[in-house]
Amino acid sequence: MKKLPRLSHVRNIGVAAHVDAGKTTLTERILFYTGASYKIGEVHDGAAHMDYLAEEQRHGITITSAVTKAPWRDHLIQVVDTPGHVDFTIEVERAMRVQDGCILVLDGVRAVEPQTETVWRQRARFNLPALFFVNKMDRPGADYRASLAAIRQRLKAEPVPITVPLAHDHAVVQLIDRTLIRFQGEQGERLETAPCPADLWEHLAADREALGLAAAEWDDTLTEQVLAGQDPAPDLLRAAIRRGTLAGRLFPCYGGSALRNLGVQPLLDGVIDFLPAPLDRPPAIGRRPDGTTEEVTLGGDGPLVALAFKVQLWDGRRHVFARIYRNTLKPGDTVEFVGPDGQIRREQAARLFDLDAGKKTRLDQAEPGEIVLIAGLRHATTGDTLCSPGHLLGLERIEARAPVLGLAIEALAGTEEDKLLEVLDKVTQEDPTLAVEEDPETGQRLLRGMGELHLQMVLERMEREFGVRVRSGRPAVAVRETIRRAASADAFFTTPPSPDGKHPDLMARVALVVEPLVRGAGIQLVINPRVLPETAVLTDDQRRAIESGLRSALESGPLQGAALLDLALQVREVELFGPGSTPEALAAAANKALRQALGDAQPALMQPVMAIEVIVPEANMGVVLGDLQSRAAIITDTGNRGETAEVRAQAPLAALLGYTTNLRSLTQGRGQFSMEFLRFDLV
Repeated sequence: MKKLPRLSHVRNIGVAAHVDAGKTTLTERILFYTGASYKIGEVHDGAAHMDYLAEEQRHGITITSAVTKAPWRDHLIQVVDTPGHVDFTIEVERAMRVQDGCILVLDGVRAVEPQTETVWRQRARFNLPALFFVNKMDRPGADYRASLAAIRQRLKAEPVPITVPLAHDHAVVQLIDRTLIRFQGEQGERLETAPCPADLWEHLAADREALGLAAAEWDDTLTEQVLAGQDPAPDLLRAAIRRGTLAGRLFPCYGGSALRNLGVQPLLDGVIDFLPAPLDRPPAIGRRPDGTTEEVTLGGDGPLVALAFKVQLWDGRRHVFARIYRNTLKPGDTVEFVGPDGQIRREQAARLFDLDAGKKTRLDQAEPGEIVLIAGLRHATTGDTLCSPGHLLGLERIEARAPVLGLAIEALAGTEEDKLLEVLDKVTQEDPTLAVEEDPETGQRLLRGMGELHLQMVLERMEREFGVRVRSGRPAVAVRETIRRAASADAFFTTPPSPDGKHPDLMARVALVVEPLVRGAGIQLVINPRVLPETAVLTDDQRRAIESGLRSALESGPLQGAALLDLALQVREVELFGPGSTPEALAAAANKALRQALGDAQPALMQPVMAIEVIVPEANMGVVLGDLQSRAAIITDTGNRGETAEVRAQAPLAALLGYTTNLRSLTQGRGQFSMEFLRFDLV
């Protein structure tokens, strides 16, 4: 594919949504209509171009984000297709971190669903301009205007209708140009455009008025024309809507059905017209090792800056996905970066590849704005900033959620134990939401992840890609610990006297207090103590040692050795004893004091609590509500939409293991269920 050098003619976008809203189906149409793919691959046939993993094809879901490129109207669209299932939310998080804009896909029947809200919050975190595509408008019960109302109500966003779908006519009305677009041909590839008939336009007056009023807020000339009842020129409307979209205040909306080849080409026009080019985005902020900051303008002058946002094993070898922000990268170039542990590392980018889902092509050079695959980096991981040697800079890292579910695992064959450890190391490097731990009570090895589906996919991949067969136990939820009341402790640490008297006795005293906080508050740590004797002063090394000792104790609670959450910790007094109060002595004293305080503060276990949404036939509503209440669920909302009922609730994850199977039996296979992590809480 011919590369386009002008960054103004590039669109770097992602496609995201709730599971089964039709993201991958839409992406397949984008590739086909832009000529990037010669045929349309269907998810239900296991033939989708973007679902290239064997597990994705077998289960009919997207597990990992995939990158490809597509040309449209002399522009190059770089597309990232992301998973919709909450278990793989890290894939959405790190994909959005390197995007300039996104398409959010809604189901025309269900509109805004739980994972839609999660994706919306992820989008808001990175302040990404977005378009909405209301999909599946050919299905019974689909309602375009109700979907726009749900966007306004549930997401607190201002939807601007650009096209209105007419599924029964296999057409859409383009409101800016007042045209009726019909999709002809076997795969909707041929467009017939004509002026919208007057009788049809009368029914769309409210939609056109909403579009005009939204655009008028961004252009004074438009305001005068709209108030005067005039019909603004299409170019003026597009320019104003683009300004509002780039500012994150307007969200153009398109309707159609990707599966029925309806309404996709106007959406592609919207990507070019309204979503930002890389140069339209504000500069990234990089932090230097000395704590000062620097603006990194994409494509600007200066040493190399690239963000490694994903690690993936490709043909059994470690590869790193990165987006180039400044300067260029060539095979053989040396890069430097600061790892999560604070260590500075230097490595060589051996080879560069261009990406097309599961296919990679050698590159001679990576330009600003590009997403490329790098081979040869053994230590770079998710969130590292790759820089030119001697010019270290750190862009904002990518945060991963802590795993909430664990499986006890062991190699099926005892001789494969070493190989299992090697493979586990590889998959945890690839996925930051995976963790391998050892149960302190049983000595079993635990693989922790974001849910049952997540862990199932990991075990399937380990067997297929590495030939490691694993025996697993029953899923067990991850727990955290907290405290119920305030407590204080005063601990004195000393070592036995040195036999030869040549080494000073280590000695330190720390007094502190702990207090419980509200759920979701995390850990608040204050180290501003009174220091004794009065003339003494804590050095930076001593202060860091105290913090290290405290954080070490916070990682392992007194009940089950789980990490602690939701407490405030204040160091009130530190007593130093000359040369014997080394940083090691202070760390040990702080650790000892905190463990004493935690033991007196009524420690308690917390379990993951999930926000769930259940959609069932109205006739099954009663039995489903009763079943949820038996699982200690708190019902937060119920509603009806046609012949289906919706239930929103909060419930402990432990009570929801295997719930999907139970729901199917209660509703004769017609019930649907989704959940996302909400918080750790006392249950």
